[in-house]
Amino acid sequence: MTPAEIVERLRPLYGQRQWRPHGDAVAELVLTILSQNTSDRNSGRAFATLMDRYGSWDAVVDAPTNELVDTIRVGGLALQKAPRIQAVLHRVREAAAGWDLGWLDPLPLDEARAWLTGLPGVGPKTAACVLLFACGRPALPVDTHVHRVARRLGIIEPKTSEVKAHVLLEALVPPERVYDFHVLLIKHGRRTCTARGPRCDHCPLLEGCPRVGLPPREPSELPA
Repeated sequence: MTPAEIVERLRPLYGQRQWRPHGDAVAELVLTILSQNTSDRNSGRAFATLMDRYGSWDAVVDAPTNELVDTIRVGGLALQKAPRIQAVLHRVREAAAGWDLGWLDPLPLDEARAWLTGLPGVGPKTAACVLLFACGRPALPVDTHVHRVARRLGIIEPKTSEVKAHVLLEALVPPERVYDFHVLLIKHGRRTCTARGPRCDHCPLLEGCPRVGLPPREPSELPA
């Protein structure tokens, strides 16, 4: 199955969303850092609490770090995320007048990604989220669901790391399909092709799936 075929098969099951970049790269950067190793609900609550308390990125950068830790605690790992957010925002403030990262938009995709991944604690997934959701660039974020489903479907090799998967999948997925591919594989990984109990009998990708007839879980997905 090609990525385009996967998108076409999953759309009837999960629906289609319009790719509408919101244009606020700094907000996406902070929200994605908050989302690391936690649920969307908790990261969203932490982001809302942060904005309610400070109201500006300057205020976040200049806040006492222990105060910021308390502010975003609901998002989890606040002791690590608070200083990371402040370090990232400090670099952004130096590089972007008025907190506007719009200058990333005309850069070649690899150059924009390289600048973002040069920020403290920003990896390929966070950079891709900023580029895709804020800047409207065809960068493909690979989270745990995208990674798992892509390996099970044989798009990438089973032992491919998430970091390498960003490069391989982005090269395989047509730019105009990147947003749909990302969103649909996340939905599929959460609802159908789950880590512990994939619902293969409900899967529109069953025909052509190389995992048919194999055990439902990879060894790495078994509980410790």
